[in-house]
Amino acid sequence: MEARTAMTDLLTRITINPNQCGGRPCVRGMRIRVIDVLGLLAAGQTQEEILADYPYLEPEDIAACLTYAVRRLNHPTLAA
Repeated sequence: MEARTAMTDLLTRITINPNQCGGRPCVRGMRIRVIDVLGLLAAGQTQEEILADYPYLEPEDIAACLTYAVRRLNHPTLAA
């Protein structure tokens, strides 16, 4: 149960504001989108490199982006 609570706590770092970044999910109300962080990770950047390039981010922000992606993708897909 603790892991689920930790994941939920991380998700509070993800904000959605229709007046910011086209309503896309962002990190803590800043103008860095979840997809931006995920893209950097997918391109092979390490967490340490991302944090060095974006000093206003915290390690928990990166974990929150990953948690958000997991939650968004964890749904059943019906085959036609």
